[in-house]
Amino acid sequence: MSQRTFSIIKPDAVRKGFTGAILAEIEKAGFQIVSIKKQSISKKEAEGFYAVHSARPFFDSLTTFMSSGPIVLMVLEKENAIADLRNLMGATNPANAEEGTIRKKFAGSIEENAIHGSDAPETAAFEIGYWFAGHELV
Repeated sequence: MSQRTFSIIKPDAVRKGFTGAILAEIEKAGFQIVSIKKQSISKKEAEGFYAVHSARPFFDSLTTFMSSGPIVLMVLEKENAIADLRNLMGATNPANAEEGTIRKKFAGSIEENAIHGSDAPETAAFEIGYWFAGHELV
């Protein structure tokens, strides 16, 4: 059965011109793009999105980074979408990511790691709803 997940191409990858190449990797892996938009977000929007991490020491630098430039927000769909996207992305730290993964190819550091993907069905539901209105999900 088909499953939806949420993903962000982060400001570092957009800034470096990797958006098209990352989208190509996602489509090559069999994902359907349900909805996609490029926008800049405020620090306050980033803080709301990453509220689950608000007590962590990296929260301020993460939300500052995520609001530092345009990002690409996506709802993706395929069978086993959440796990498959996480495998395609690779380890959070690109130094530990497997060859061929998005982070190995396009990420510069553990913080500027090119892409975000939901880690569970509940997270995906929250993240999709945070950025996309129902009418945007065709």
